[in-house]
Amino acid sequence: MFVLVNGSPTKEFRPTRDLRQGDPLGPFLFLIVGEGLVVLVRQALKARLIKGVKVERNEVEVCVLQFTNNTMFMYEDSYNSVFTIKAILRCYEIASGLKINFHKSKLVGINVERNALGFLASTLICAFMGVPFKYLGIVFGGNPRKTSLWELILNKLSDRLSAWKGRFLSLTGRICLVKSVLTVIPLFYLSFFKALVSVYNKIISIQRSFLWKWGREKRLIA
Repeated sequence: MFVLVNGSPTKEFRPTRDLRQGDPLGPFLFLIVGEGLVVLVRQALKARLIKGVKVERNEVEVCVLQFTNNTMFMYEDSYNSVFTIKAILRCYEIASGLKINFHKSKLVGINVERNALGFLASTLICAFMGVPFKYLGIVFGGNPRKTSLWELILNKLSDRLSAWKGRFLSLTGRICLVKSVLTVIPLFYLSFFKALVSVYNKIISIQRSFLWKWGREKRLIA
């Protein structure tokens, strides 16, 4: 590799150290290396070795999704698809030098019999789980029209914006914390599901309670 110094490349050198945990360069390297996996999947789709899931009216075929350090494959229920995915992952290991931990991987079946799901999981040497399941903090397979699906996010908001924390922060600090929490936690859920009116009201109640409840408490001064 080489680096640019004032727009001019230096001599090539071989790196001798790995990246530290949390290095901001890590996600970019993951995207570069992960693109090779996507290319392999596209070639398999083009050869019709696997069939992805068609979504929306245009029937866009989706087979692989990547988010940070996670990769999700979506394909139809068949042994050929599972065998092809396993072959792709094995080729990816050899080409990239990375090691895929199948014991940490999970296989989920939608409208698939449990016996068939167990057989496919044994082929991939991984565990399987049912629906609903949690992925990246979001519950998939549940009914977003039920309040129970939103209890997780409401509990997280209540913990992050508990009233006792507001006593030790200034108004500016409380506003910054509210913006940070409400931007990260609810919007991640709302990008997938449409919330109920009661859920919106509860979020507003938690916000107002964190900002102003502490000021209405009576204090005794000796």
